[in-house]
Amino acid sequence: MTASSNSNTQIRAGIDRPLRIGTRQSPLAMVQAELAANAILSAHGWRKDQVELVAMIATGDKIQDRALADVGGKALWTKELDRALLDGDIDCAVHSMKDVETLRQDEMLIAAMLERADTHDRLIGADNIEALPQGAIVGTASPRRKAQLLHLRPDLDIRLIRGNVQTRLRKIEDGEYAATLLAAAGLDRLDMGDTGSEISDELMLPAPAQGAVGIECLDDAYDVRRLLQAVSYKQTELAVTAERSFLAELSADCHSPVAALAVVDGHEIHMRAQLLLPDGSETIVDESRFATGDVEGPSRLALRMLGQASDDLKAIFGK
Repeated sequence: MTASSNSNTQIRAGIDRPLRIGTRQSPLAMVQAELAANAILSAHGWRKDQVELVAMIATGDKIQDRALADVGGKALWTKELDRALLDGDIDCAVHSMKDVETLRQDEMLIAAMLERADTHDRLIGADNIEALPQGAIVGTASPRRKAQLLHLRPDLDIRLIRGNVQTRLRKIEDGEYAATLLAAAGLDRLDMGDTGSEISDELMLPAPAQGAVGIECLDDAYDVRRLLQAVSYKQTELAVTAERSFLAELSADCHSPVAALAVVDGHEIHMRAQLLLPDGSETIVDESRFATGDVEGPSRLALRMLGQASDDLKAIFGK
């Protein structure tokens, strides 16, 4: 295969060693890094020893008693991997795209995105939101999920929950919380697809970029960029880029209760989004269709939604 032999020559000439793929050390992150590694191996016809996973503990995994939005936000998931990239200790890094800051360092490039998985949330601990008892304690670390739940059920007692998937499920089993919400994509990747009850998009839109895995490298690492681009899934790129552009127009951060889902439909993108006050007392839902090449489409939707918002809601986004 010509493409495979070219790629093998490229990596040996440009890097002269296995491609080092950085990842967080959590069980889900390791599974996602394996998915990325296997995609690269398959695309280029490589042997397994031509890639190496380099696992590290992210600051976000170390902090278990506070909301990350209060102590550094999404950077706490990425800063160790960023430093390793800049220091030349790894060649690329695998991220859950919903955990990647909207604005990245100029030196960094999301060079590839794998095919997007299920974007829904799943409810653990009850068959549906309506079935939760009055005043039930629900655990989440997400401002979006908290606001959406309170909009639907103002009586719920929403409390912080941290830890990996297994830790959170244990806290439900132990009765510390009545329920929690987890991303369907993560559960599926951990072979736990039968866990929880799916929540429809109509009830709760997902976080921007939920279900997407990205691979990042240095912008000037041209050989690595070419290797990674061979595994990128165009429809995921288009959808996630639109959702992240929507966030950028809002100047949204980890404190911002915002949801967005873009779906590629031929040469168009259908995008739905939601802005909320943290207590769920106000919400705006809107949608738009625009051409896949219309880079301003997400921004127009964001500005239109802000135009419908109260001053309190605008203030959440610094407007």
